Amino acid sequence: MKLKLKIWRQKNRNSKGKIATYTVNNISKDSSFLEMLDILNNDLLEKGEEPVAFDHDCREGICGMCSLYINGKAHGPDSRITTCQLHMRKFTDGETIYIEPWRAKALPIIKDLVVDRSAFDRIQQAGGYISVNTSGNTQDANLTPIPKNDADKSFDAATCIGCAACVATCKNSSAMLFVSAKVSQYAMLPQGRVEAKERVINMVKQMDKEGFGNCSNTGACEIECPKGISLENIAKLNREYLSATLSTK
Repeated sequence: MKLKLKIWRQKNRNSKGKIATYTVNNISKDSSFLEMLDILNNDLLEKGEEPVAFDHDCREGICGMCSLYINGKAHGPDSRITTCQLHMRKFTDGETIYIEPWRAKALPIIKDLVVDRSAFDRIQQAGGYISVNTSGNTQDANLTPIPKNDADKSFDAATCIGCAACVATCKNSSAMLFVSAKVSQYAMLPQGRVEAKERVINMVKQMDKEGFGNCSNTGACEIECPKGISLENIAKLNREYLSATLSTK
C-alpha cells in the first residue's frame, strides 16, 4: 500500500507544533501500525532527517504506552485494541492518515507523538495499593474466600493498562474511568477494604490536583477503552467517595 501520513511534529512541550506530511510505500496489509511507523522512520533516517518520536514498549497490548490518536480516534479505527495491535488492513491503498498525540493539559507533549503520562503514576502512588505486613506472617491470597462475582468484577477493573485513551477521548479530559478502575479493583476485595476511605479520597484529590476535568457521563471513554473498562466503575467510585467523605466528617 501507498499511504500519505499527516503527523504531528513538536520539538518539546514549550515549542509550537505543526502537522508534517510524509509518504510511505510498499506497506503490507499484515504490518502493524507501529511497524509502518518504523518503516517511515527508517526512510527518514536514510534521508538524514529526524525520525518521528512515538512511545512503545510491549507491542502486545499490555503496557499502554503506544498511545496515538489516529484519524480522530484513540488507538485508531478498530475497537478493543491498542495502537500496537492495530494492523494496516484497516486502511486502504492511497488513504491519508492523521496521527496525533493525546490532547490534555494533564498529559503534556514531550516530543512529537510522545506525551508525559506521569500524572497517572502520581494518582496511583496516592492510594492505588494495599499495605501488607511482610514480616513472615503473610498469608496466601487464596486463604480469604471471595465471592466469584466480586472477584470477576475486580479482575475486570484491574485490566486497565493506564493508556489514557479515556482522557484523550473525553471532551472534558477526565481521568475518572482510570481512577475508578484503580479504586474499584481494591474496593471489591476484602484486602482493599482496610484502606478504602483513605484510598478514594487521596486518589480523587490527586486527580484534581493534576488538572484532569470532571466526568459528565458522556460514555465516550468506555467505548474507546481498549480493555472495555465499564462506566459502572465510575458509579462505584462515586459511591466510595461519598461514603468516605460522609464517614470522615
